[in-house]
Amino acid sequence: MTTQMTAWVAQGGRSLDDADAFTAVAAPSPRPRPRDLIVDVQAVSVNPVDTKSRASLPPGQQRQLGWDAAGTVIEVGAGVTGFTVGDEVYYSGDLSRDGC
Repeated sequence: MTTQMTAWVAQGGRSLDDADAFTAVAAPSPRPRPRDLIVDVQAVSVNPVDTKSRASLPPGQQRQLGWDAAGTVIEVGAGVTGFTVGDEVYYSGDLSRDGC
């Protein structure tokens, strides 16, 4: 059974004044790779990387932004050491993957 999460995605070609510049979408909850943490995200920042990534989206394309986050670990990958479920963490994600 695949669980779902809500992800906020930026819509390419939209002005920030547009009501649909960012939209909530249902997405499959991520599964951890061997060295991943899955985090229940409680805060995300917006920084220049996010604004540049959004500005470069062509019309009709969407992307989940927000790579700097804080939250609580809810799952750990098989190769993870030093972190356990329930740890409070803050981090900067990998730009080649979806945002937080």
